[in-house]
Amino acid sequence: MTERIPLAVPNIGARESELVRDAVDSGFVSSVGHYVADFERAFAEKVGAKHAVACASGTAALHVAMRMVGIRPGDEVAVSDFTFMASSNAASYQFADLLLVDSRADTWGMDLDLLEVELERRSRGGERLPKAIEIVHILGQPADAARAVALGETYGIPVIEDAAEALGAVYTDGPAAGRHVGTVGLMGAFSFNGNKIMTTGGGGMLTTDDDELAARAKHLTTQARLPDRGYLHDEVGFNYRLTNVAAALGVAQLERLDEFVARKREIAQRYTDAFADTAITPPPQVPGTESTFWLYSVLVPDRGRDDESARDELQDFLGVAGIDSRALWRPLHLQPPLKNERVLGGAVGEDVFRRGLSLPCSTTLTDAEQERVIGRVLEWLDRPGD
Repeated sequence: MTERIPLAVPNIGARESELVRDAVDSGFVSSVGHYVADFERAFAEKVGAKHAVACASGTAALHVAMRMVGIRPGDEVAVSDFTFMASSNAASYQFADLLLVDSRADTWGMDLDLLEVELERRSRGGERLPKAIEIVHILGQPADAARAVALGETYGIPVIEDAAEALGAVYTDGPAAGRHVGTVGLMGAFSFNGNKIMTTGGGGMLTTDDDELAARAKHLTTQARLPDRGYLHDEVGFNYRLTNVAAALGVAQLERLDEFVARKREIAQRYTDAFADTAITPPPQVPGTESTFWLYSVLVPDRGRDDESARDELQDFLGVAGIDSRALWRPLHLQPPLKNERVLGGAVGEDVFRRGLSLPCSTTLTDAEQERVIGRVLEWLDRPGD
């Protein structure tokens, strides 16, 4: 039988095993041990942030960020509508209301034109403004963080970057040229889940250039415990720290990040070239940015249908051949827990969801495996539609 091609799996080598074994042998396997601090220092240096605070997950990093900008019950947070549910969960944990902002068709990121019009309207009418703006760097493509920050400054709203999917992505032109995602806004949040570009088996990182925010983040993620002889806590905190074992894995993976990003871009270019003269729509690559193409995701031609059946048909066609793929997220305004939240637009996110499919793009994907995927997609495109 032909071996199955997975969607995205971690790339773990000898260096990772070496450092994890060292962490285990040291006896410091939880949040005490030098690898946590080592990982934080190396990560901050890699992305160009002044501080990095290791967390149990990317969602935990986002939640702490929401807490630190003062989100309280009844406050509102503007969030990208087309994103994974964790992006909004971080605000919901603080019992915030959501303003779900649709995407731009050419970037799949938050449509800041829509948000700007809404902020102007509310400001003129004396209505409440969002307490925070959370932009999401979708699937490795940098959002327009500089514009979001400028818009936030106009109305006194801090910007948090959800960079969970975009480690390694950078700006090459414009106001943020030379900077990594997650370092333009007040705070950034990254994820190291197993399918991300690099992994700690889970885990995340909060980045900021603000000394006080960094210190408070470390305090909150360690149960808000004070350095006292007994157990003394000055507020309600969280058990959100990364373990030493996970951080050891992170140190080794971070050493290979450039290798991983280069391979992701190589895979993406090969797919894009192969589908150039077909009805497949490639993922965005916005001028002035360098995406990491975390999951190479395309828009499937709908063949005259107005539902997800064409996308599902291709996914099933790939699956029969032993090729994994994955549909993109349902927009947040279509998620049952968020059905009563305010929405700006929504049609673009619905279309990307309806037609979006992620193709295999592990950094370990071989050229022969990628040719199998490409051949199967082209075969499906040549089949007559219903």
